[in-house]
Amino acid sequence: MNTELVSEFFGLDTTSNGGLSLPTWRASSVQVCGLWPFAVGGNAPLVGAPLGRRLDAPGALCADPLSWFEMKIIAAPSSMVIALNGLGKSSLVRRMALCHDAFGIRTMVLGDIKPDYVDVIEALGGQVIRIGHGKTGINPLDAGNVEEALELLPPGDPNRAALLGAAHERKKNLVASLIQIIRRRPPEDREETILDEAIRELERKGGTPTLADLLSVIRNPTEAIRAAALDRGDLDQYMRVTEDLEASLMSLLSGRFGGIFAVERTTPMLMDRSVVFDVHDLLQAETDLQAAVLLACWSYGFATVEIAQALADAHLMPRQRYHIVMDELWRILSASSGMVARIDALTRLNRSIGVGQTMITHSIADLTSLESEADRTRAMGFIERAKMLFFGGLPRREMDLIEQIMHMSDAERELLSSWNSAASWDPSNLTQARPVGLGKFLMKTSDAPGIPFQVAFVEGEEALSDTNKRWHKEVQNA
Repeated sequence: MNTELVSEFFGLDTTSNGGLSLPTWRASSVQVCGLWPFAVGGNAPLVGAPLGRRLDAPGALCADPLSWFEMKIIAAPSSMVIALNGLGKSSLVRRMALCHDAFGIRTMVLGDIKPDYVDVIEALGGQVIRIGHGKTGINPLDAGNVEEALELLPPGDPNRAALLGAAHERKKNLVASLIQIIRRRPPEDREETILDEAIRELERKGGTPTLADLLSVIRNPTEAIRAAALDRGDLDQYMRVTEDLEASLMSLLSGRFGGIFAVERTTPMLMDRSVVFDVHDLLQAETDLQAAVLLACWSYGFATVEIAQALADAHLMPRQRYHIVMDELWRILSASSGMVARIDALTRLNRSIGVGQTMITHSIADLTSLESEADRTRAMGFIERAKMLFFGGLPRREMDLIEQIMHMSDAERELLSSWNSAASWDPSNLTQARPVGLGKFLMKTSDAPGIPFQVAFVEGEEALSDTNKRWHKEVQNA
């Protein structure tokens, strides 16, 4: 076909420089699929932490929820990592932490139960707060650095009232949540009202109260507390109403919780460094204790971020950027019916307080297997609000669950299922080979095709990911 015929057929201008001058035409992939068959794929923006090598195209994948949100690529700075055990979920998050440090972003791992993140936070010069029996504990009524912040804020600053109000709500919600974990059911409405008024009474006295102080105030009530209990002037009625509440608070102070919540002060978090709560001593503890400690760490961490942002708003400290990591999500969700609502309230406003957030769990089935329909619906909302999803190796039954949130192509389904294949044995040295899906993830931000990639360690990084140090030491000494 000569140039004139081409020009006539396509409407092209052939007068420029003696050849074809192609104007800009725009059309959908449906309209021009034959002329331009390269509609699927395309390079992701090189923005954020370098996560690994792409498996579908040459080059690397750079991404993280904070960087992509700041560039308006995603609508919220939240992500979720979903993969079975042993496939590299924590390695992916550690890679983000290492890169975030170079970006000036502080990583806050609010409860490391393995531990998976202690070494990397220490390597970054961060703070390690160890929680466990015989170590430090957590005071649920400790509002963090609120008192220090109030001393810095000038009188009349609107941040003062906001901080006090937020601190009160967090204390009340955390105590009620801990009671809920103990009982495996929520406190009664009247009990929550009593807790609300009793905590206000302690706040009016000033200082940092403890759970023992809270128990004492409930046992020796003011008129306001008795009014909250609706005792109608009958002290015996008040004692009957508060008996179960007293018993629950006593369980938090002793019993199987071992006094972890009986301490006077929680170790203050540093606002200008990365932080990890090392709770690995509780790995063998009962699930409800693990859930209670993780929830308390989450609450304390978010409170510290709110204080830091309030001080920055008042130009009293430099603005900090935080990436909050919430691992072992399933432990808290399964602790009691209704816990989902309390976590939802804790995390829903992450964008408004200027933090990025990453939740980590084993499977979507962790969320869909909860007792009540309300809990299941709310839990699935965690995934729906996560604008950056990282899927590792998963069983085939998970694919239909993922489809409820976003579209998965047949190729993506097969890819995730293949990464769940069992590792084989290497007959040459009688050791188990690396799992097929180790370090492999599919990142999705929409119904569009996701980006598969492989996390690979760089020099010095593998040592920070070794969670079997004790075993190595035993082998060396054998």
